[in-house]
Amino acid sequence: MHKEDKLPTTKGPAERFTGDVYVDAIATRKPEPSRMIVSRVRFAPGARTAWHSHAVGQTLHITEGVALLGTRDGAVIVAHPGETVYTPPGEDHWHGATPEDFMEHLAMLEGIAEGAETTWLEHVTDDQYGRPA
Repeated sequence: MHKEDKLPTTKGPAERFTGDVYVDAIATRKPEPSRMIVSRVRFAPGARTAWHSHAVGQTLHITEGVALLGTRDGAVIVAHPGETVYTPPGEDHWHGATPEDFMEHLAMLEGIAEGAETTWLEHVTDDQYGRPA
């Protein structure tokens, strides 16, 4: 067992996010058989991810604010602090803050190969983001 040094907060890159998003790594992938990755992700009002999917799924646990989570069928889920949302493997989705408030969640997923756990796609349009829940 060993204590790990905290990695610095990073700003989400513009090719993957709209608006200001900040990521703190909590658990980085370790050598096999471990595959766990956990990050605390903070979204400014109106900020959101681009469309993306995860090879082995993703669990999001909302810790602050109100989260919006969208799928390709046009559904938008609203999740509050303490609620958890699971996205199955390969499902295109996005998540972000409401236009009015900050939002924070814990993002939990399994790594499969360096960088291959997440497939990043196009940005979410304002129309897709603005759909009523």
